[in-house]
Parts: sequence; C-alpha cells; structure tokens
Amino acid sequence: MIELTNPIALADFYSVLFENKKILLSKSTSDKINQSHVFLKDFAKDKIIYGVNTGFGPMAQYRIDEADQIQLQYNLIRSHATGMGDILDPIYAKSALLARLHTLSLGYSGIHPSVVELMKELLNRGVLPVIYQHGGVGASGDLVQLAHLALNMIGEGNVIYQGKETSAAEALAQEGLQPMEIHIREGLALINGTSVMTGIGIVNAIYAKRLLNWSILCSSLMNELVCAYDDHLSETLNGAKKHQGQQQVAAMMREVIADSKLIRKRAEHLYSRKVEENIFKDKLQEYYSIRCVPQILGPIWDALQYCTNILIEEVNSANDNPIIDVESASVYHGGNFHGDYVAFEMDKLRIATTKLTMLMERQLNYLLNSSLNEILPSFVNLGKLGLNFGMQGAQFTATSTTAENQTLASPIYTHSIPNNKDNQDIVSMGANSAWLTKKVIDNAYEVLAIQLLTLTQAVEALDCSAHLSSKSKKVYTHIRTIVPIFKEDMVLSPFLIAIKNHAKEHDLIN
Repeated sequence: MIELTNPIALADFYSVLFENKKILLSKSTSDKINQSHVFLKDFAKDKIIYGVNTGFGPMAQYRIDEADQIQLQYNLIRSHATGMGDILDPIYAKSALLARLHTLSLGYSGIHPSVVELMKELLNRGVLPVIYQHGGVGASGDLVQLAHLALNMIGEGNVIYQGKETSAAEALAQEGLQPMEIHIREGLALINGTSVMTGIGIVNAIYAKRLLNWSILCSSLMNELVCAYDDHLSETLNGAKKHQGQQQVAAMMREVIADSKLIRKRAEHLYSRKVEENIFKDKLQEYYSIRCVPQILGPIWDALQYCTNILIEEVNSANDNPIIDVESASVYHGGNFHGDYVAFEMDKLRIATTKLTMLMERQLNYLLNSSLNEILPSFVNLGKLGLNFGMQGAQFTATSTTAENQTLASPIYTHSIPNNKDNQDIVSMGANSAWLTKKVIDNAYEVLAIQLLTLTQAVEALDCSAHLSSKSKKVYTHIRTIVPIFKEDMVLSPFLIAIKNHAKEHDLIN
C-alpha cells in the first residue's frame, strides 16, 4: 500500500500503474479536503462563485437558483460526456484517475471528502473509466474526457472492470459502492482540469524512458558488431560538450560495452604504429547513426527529463477553477485548467521519440544494406541469397512506421481553434498531443522490435556472440528466447509483436 502524500512522485505512479500497488488516504489529507469543502459551502452562501451558483463558460452570467444548484452539477457532467473515437487503454485510464484523485486531494477544490474516497476505491478495485480519444481541447482542462470519469462517479456510463467494458452501475453494485452524491461543485471540480492529458503523459514518459534505454542498448550493440573505435564514446570527447544528456548517454554506452571483445581502441590500432597505407580499407570513422549516438540521443534524454519534471509538477498542482484557499479565506478565479505546459511537453516528447525512431531506422538500414556495412549478407539473410529474403520484408514495416511518426510529429500545441462562443479563444490541445505521443511511442516500439530481431540475426551471421559484452549478450539472449535462429523464410509478424511487447514490459538497463 502507498499512502498518498503531497507531493506525489513518478515512482508512486509507477508502483500503482505497473506494480498494482493500492493507495491509502491519510487522515491529514481527508481533513484538508473537508476543511476546503466546509469553507466553500459557507463562503458561497452570500457571494457569487463561478460554477457554484452560476452557469458555466459563456453561460456564467446566469445566476442559478439555490434549488437548482445540485442539478446544475449533474447537468454539467451529462452534457459534456460527448467523447468519441478509440477508448483509452486501461493503464492510461488508471493513470488519469490517479492524477485527478491526487489533484483533488490537495484541498483546493471545495469538494466533499467522500468524492476522493470513492475515487480511491475505484482505483484500488480496478474500476476504470471508459475515456474516449476525441473531445478535449485542453483548456478548461480535459472537460469531455473527464466528464466520462465523472459520469462513472454518479453511477452512469461505462467502465473497464475485470477486463471488459461494463456499466458503471453494475460495477459499483458488484463492489458494494454507492455512487457519488453532489454537495456543492463536485461536477465542475471533477471535469475541470488537466488530469487526462497528464495521466496519459506520465505513462508516455515511462514508456519513452524505457524505449530510450533500449535504443542505447541497440546502439551499443551496433558499435560492437561493426568493431567501432572507442573514442567517440569517450568521457573526454563527450565531456568537451557540456550537455548533460550527451554525457549521460555516452556514459551508459561505455558501461554497456565495457567488457566487449569487439570494440577497437584507436590508440592501439592507429596511434601506436606507423601507418603505411595511402588508402584505408577500414573506416576511420563510422557513419553518423553509429558514431553520433550520444549527440542524437542526448537531447532526447534531456527532453525526457524535463518533460517528466513538468508532468509531475502538473499532477501536484491544483488545476481546476476556481481555486478555494482556506488559508487566505478566499476563492480565486483564473485559468489553472489550461493545459499548455503538458501540451508543449507532449509535442516535444513526440518530436524526440520520432527522432529516436529515425535513428533506429537508419541503424536498421545499415545492417540490412550489405553495400554499406560490407560485413553482413543482404538483409541479414542467413538462408540462400535470392531464394530466401531474411529481414527484407520487415524493413518495409519499419520504413512505413517511421514515416507515420514523422507525420505525427507535427506540433499540435500551435493549432488552437477558438470554441465555446469564443470564451475558450485560445486552447492547448493537450489531450490530443498526449494521445498522438502515445501513438508515436507505440510505433517506435514496433521499429525497435524489427531492429532487435535484425541485430540478433546479425550476431548469428557474424558468429560473434562469444565476443559480445555481457550486457549486449543479455539483449541477444532475451530476443533468442522469443525467436529462434531462422534461415528459412517464415511469418515474422507474431514474433515481432512478441518482441515489441517484451520490450515494453522490460528494461534491461535499469
């Protein structure tokens, strides 16, 4: 069990999402939520408070009678549950639920404590909201997507429960849970925030970090297969450029190849003897996709670090409107629901992941093109050239998928479209950006799967497994447990899918 505290950390999200840890709410958290609720209920008696005794958005100029204020919240939830498109995978829905739960637990929303208590039970019991891809523009938060979460809270709509889609009413009944009761502004507090884009973003960041680690392993193995020189990964060379990401990637690659018998030392091969040749058969420097990995993956490492920090800051922030502050005894109206921070980071992460995909595709092409590498058979074909095809067909998939990522990498942060009677005249498109980034990361794992299988076949072609570093040998062994050595052509799709899933579930560096 994890006691939900402020601030929540990425490690807490990982434990809940990937290790299925349950959460607890501390008494101090419940007390803070209750204090906020009691204060707002008293404060709003003789004052105009947006979303408590007024309409919403451009309808805020209409005062709502006290007798209709509870119905107002139900109307808001039901009217905004308009999502369409694909349904969010359970792990992302769970992340969104945890993100919203934590934001509301900060005590700035004026909700009744029972709301967060119910959210905790839904999370712990695996009753997850059915959230649709289309609907959010990312200002006033993820209104449409979060409305579907709120709909479940009042016992309506559908949830993912016990591995299938079912009605929220049925799932709640099976778990012995009562639907949420509206007290003052629970509808608005639930739907008015950035928790879906942030929840998706946090899972994206976790998968992207794992993907980056796999790319570092693949790049290191690439260096071994071509017997690259050691100095382009040296601490001295990479330390001469002051970017933390570059230095980190180079250090990780040096660690991977530390006990390799294939990497050449430039000092031994070229500096400690008199060079007589006028034309050098061996390359003095490798192609950029091999030699410049720290300079290419370094910015991606930096971008991912910054992105993760922003996401954790966002989930630890009060991101609805208005903000209820018990300490100053006031209610503040503003725009903390605006998703620009998350949208911008998701765009950057999507661009970074696309560049990583491009690196993997170029490394793959180097392996498959015998005219480039001059050490492997065409398409790493272990069978009979002309009769068999090796990895030729798989390259088409890698190229196609990389091209799709290049198209999806276009920023959406700059694609604001005014709506809501121009009340929302500039928006973030944060949920769209997070969802597209999810797609790009998933695509990248497909290219990674093809690269991993090709690298493994290349080890066989060169008969060099005994000379690999221990970490590269571990990669080779993992893939060989999924796909046997093959010379005759066979259907690769099931194996590639299995490698992709294996890579998403395992991190061999950490």
